[in-house]
Amino acid sequence: MKIAVIGTGYVGLSLATLLSQENDVVALDIIKEKVELINQHISPIVDKEITDYLTTKPLHLKATLDAQQAIPGADFVIIATPTNYDAQTNRFDTSSVQAAIKETLALNSTAWIVVKSTIPVGFIDQVKAQYQSDQIFFSPEFLREGTALYDNLYPSRIVVGSLTEAGKTFAGLLQAAAIKADVPTLFTTSEEAEAIKLFSNTYLAMRVAYFNELDTYAESKSLNAARIIQGVGMDPRIGDFYNNPSFGYGGYCLPKDSKQLLASYQGVPQNLMTAIVRSNDTRKQFIADQVLARHPKVVGVYKLAMKKGSDNFRQSSILDVMSKLEASGVKVIIYEPTLSQPTFQDSPLIKDLASFKAQSDVVIANRVTDEIKDVLEKVYTRDQWKRA
Repeated sequence: MKIAVIGTGYVGLSLATLLSQENDVVALDIIKEKVELINQHISPIVDKEITDYLTTKPLHLKATLDAQQAIPGADFVIIATPTNYDAQTNRFDTSSVQAAIKETLALNSTAWIVVKSTIPVGFIDQVKAQYQSDQIFFSPEFLREGTALYDNLYPSRIVVGSLTEAGKTFAGLLQAAAIKADVPTLFTTSEEAEAIKLFSNTYLAMRVAYFNELDTYAESKSLNAARIIQGVGMDPRIGDFYNNPSFGYGGYCLPKDSKQLLASYQGVPQNLMTAIVRSNDTRKQFIADQVLARHPKVVGVYKLAMKKGSDNFRQSSILDVMSKLEASGVKVIIYEPTLSQPTFQDSPLIKDLASFKAQSDVVIANRVTDEIKDVLEKVYTRDQWKRA
């Protein structure tokens, strides 16, 4: 098959790498540096498996800035452009997806268009009516930052929002490229698939919020949060996973997807969805208050990403904690080795780790690594397991 992938973030690049094992894939992006790196078999994002496959596997993959080189002649065009949540409109900004659909239809009217970007419930039905095309469907991705290709090679499930033969063919492409055998596969309408994506991520946000509020209670009452979590998790219906407290749920997906799902509930009775969204703000304020209670003059922020192994700190909860600390008059400095500029959001970036530790009265770290275990007396974290 000939496949075009529009967008080379975690979703797009992992899919392009996956499918180019057995298909001719052209990845289209608007960033020249990313295109050049991919064509040099260098991953522009931090992902162990993508790096390994680009450097060691005989992939049929090339990248381009030119839509004319990617879209004409493609059997499938996969759209994986970002859809950030717009607080003004109370919904995802789907302009990049709409532009990609419009361009694809103009250049290749026979291609099947598969939207992988996260979108509002009902979006596909709207664009199919707008462009009078039945060759557009949604297939959600369930990937983690830093392990996107791994999650495509060993998928928990494949969901395709199409009941057509093309939908079955697309699922077959994903199944054939995966290492995991007998991947559970579900075919739905696109609207149902859109709902599956948002409800899945909002459930994960709820689970993070739940254990964060458990941790807030434990810290407020001087209880051992780790022991309480372990005791709760011993119930097999709850389980001992995805339960390590943090500064709040963050990353690119959970905050925006939970807000979009809440917006979709307009006119539908609910209480829980509102609570999930509000809980995150409450948690970040609690974290800031706990740090301020130590009366620091300088707070050092150890890394901006939500989790280890990721270079993505979009919507990271630590950013809001920083803002609350700065609003209270505390000086904030940052150690983030992935950034080369002198400042980030007006806060100094300290390149030398030893200097960063020495200047900081308190070091806040969403996750603890060996790098800061020598100054644990300075570290404020809710990371219960402190796994390096």
